[in-house]
Amino acid sequence: MIVLGIESATESVGVALAASDGVLASVEVARGRRHAESIVPCVQFVCERADIELSEVGAIAVDVGPGLFTGMRVGIATAKSLAMALNIPMVPMTSLEVLAAAEATTDDIIVPVVDARKSEVFWAMYRRTHQGLELLHQPTVGSVDDLVSDLMARDQSSVCVGDGAHRYGDDITAGFSCSIGAAVHPSASVLASEAVLRAIRDETVAEQMVEPVYLRQPDAQINWSTREVRS
Repeated sequence: MIVLGIESATESVGVALAASDGVLASVEVARGRRHAESIVPCVQFVCERADIELSEVGAIAVDVGPGLFTGMRVGIATAKSLAMALNIPMVPMTSLEVLAAAEATTDDIIVPVVDARKSEVFWAMYRRTHQGLELLHQPTVGSVDDLVSDLMARDQSSVCVGDGAHRYGDDITAGFSCSIGAAVHPSASVLASEAVLRAIRDETVAEQMVEPVYLRQPDAQINWSTREVRS
């Protein structure tokens, strides 16, 4: 099983090809949120590097967020178009799952923390088991204080990963004793590798079932709602 992974929920665009024996090729491009211009050339690049035809790909994996609204939508739309054209299933993963999957060897509770701007963060909690990642706390959005309160309530050894963990690391560790892991952004290589395992377990969906995970309304919708209230 060969899986093509598309990661576009952050400032960078990442694309990777993976199989059961590991990552075949990957590329990451940081071009100032120019996701729409970068994804297709990245797909072409990894296929050429791995000497793989798109027709050999058995599933498409994509990061469905939470993250940058525009980047997510571009990545999801591209992934769904490819899946439809190739008539193959998809493996949607949240950016929180991809970050957690990067912490493959820890026995601690894995807490991916994504910077949501506006002094808020997205987070969830996972434990790694022999079957993969076990979700302990549903993805949510809130303040860093809310996150620390959840960590204190669980009161278990934890490692926080992601750009939110790095940005607010001092606040998190001051409120609760935990470590800050190395992963900053979701990796296309991790996405594709994890998706291979899920595809082998037949944990795939049809392209029409894939939807973005926002956790918070887009700013435009929030502003429009505020305007209506004021009117």
